[in-house]
Amino acid sequence: MSLKKIALIAVVVLVLAGIVIGSILHSQGSVTKVATGHAVRQDLVSIVNGTGQIKPKTYVNVGATAFGRITHLYVKEGDHVKAGQLVATVESEQPASAVEAQRATIASSKTTVDSYVAAERTAEANVEQAQADLEQKKFDYERARALYEEKLIAKQDYDAKKAAYDVSVATLAQRKAAVNQAIAQTASSRSQVSQAVATLRGNSYSLGLTQSRAPFDALVTNVPVREGETVVVGIQNAEGSTLMTLADMSVITAEVKVDETDIVNVAMDQPVDVTVDALPGRVFKGHVTEVGDQALLRTTGLATSQSTTGTEEAKDFKVVVTLDTPAPELRPGLSTTAKITTAHRADALTVPIQALVQRNPETEKALAANNGKTPGATGVAASTAPPPSKAQTVQGVYVLRNERKKLRAVFVPVKTGVTGATDIEVLDGLKQGDEIVTGRYKILRSLKSGTLVKRDNTPETETDKS
Repeated sequence: MSLKKIALIAVVVLVLAGIVIGSILHSQGSVTKVATGHAVRQDLVSIVNGTGQIKPKTYVNVGATAFGRITHLYVKEGDHVKAGQLVATVESEQPASAVEAQRATIASSKTTVDSYVAAERTAEANVEQAQADLEQKKFDYERARALYEEKLIAKQDYDAKKAAYDVSVATLAQRKAAVNQAIAQTASSRSQVSQAVATLRGNSYSLGLTQSRAPFDALVTNVPVREGETVVVGIQNAEGSTLMTLADMSVITAEVKVDETDIVNVAMDQPVDVTVDALPGRVFKGHVTEVGDQALLRTTGLATSQSTTGTEEAKDFKVVVTLDTPAPELRPGLSTTAKITTAHRADALTVPIQALVQRNPETEKALAANNGKTPGATGVAASTAPPPSKAQTVQGVYVLRNERKKLRAVFVPVKTGVTGATDIEVLDGLKQGDEIVTGRYKILRSLKSGTLVKRDNTPETETDKS
């Protein structure tokens, strides 16, 4: 064979090789690289986060109940007090003297009552004496009358006996009246004692107002006054009228704010994990005991019903979490984070949240039948129907299908359930083990059914995300 023929054959071979290599490179260039994952079964927990602070369920501001100078403060911030314990006193000379004076008045009135009772008994004894004397005078009178009727005694003697009898009758009536008078005087004196006792109760109450006592077992959280300052009876929380704040730490809550987009999933009695910034590494168990109905403006903390501005801004809702086991280290006002478990699914079929896309199923079906190309793109007239509206779209994922040793992404509508931190529950549309497209974001945004793809699970860069 001549050199000329060999060279010609070599050229032909090189041209054919170039054509093959070019077609291979062209086919590879038309394949879309995608990140993939699988539909797997796992326990799925839906968490809603909220931030706020520790607050006691019950706390009171102990206000001044009497005007005057503070003579003693028996507690300081951080002290624990028992119910009924004396915590502060205000000067009490005037009410104390009034109490002592009233006690003396009561003692004097009781002595007067005793004297009237004695006089009453004396009067009753005089009545008994008068009754005995009357009986004697009655016998003498009746005997004298009988003798006078028989003309045995003079009329003068008869008249004397009758007069003595009449005097005894009058004396008895007088002494009975004296008994009634003594009884009335005793009753009047006793009423005066009762009146004095009632006045003493009022004076003792006024004296008690100068002493402040703890209404329940509590922690002293604030003492804004000092000994020697003058306090006044005024509006609660007004300066000069509040002695201290007491918090009942037997029931501790975490009052947190939850974003308006998450509040619909929060319900009563849901379990909560509470962490406190000041106590790192510790988790306190609790449960939801209150879910606010009023939205709170994030910038001011005011309820929307109290705001006078119409500015649209982000809103939160108040959620109160009661801790199951309060700890002595907790203090009101400590910053806290609450993780509320709003749902839990055991052995749920899940896919990564980022795999979900919104597509029109009819459009995707047409694309899949045309290998990912829009009908009419090759010169055939496309459909004159208007593009699908957002209301016609459904959520779904792209599932990898192996067709004649080629991978294609096919859109599959899915029905979802509980949403976790990174995964979402699939109720219908997939089965365990299905391989799905999870990224990249830039690719998923424009991916179409029927597109040729190949796996590329290398870590995503910032350029890929843009």
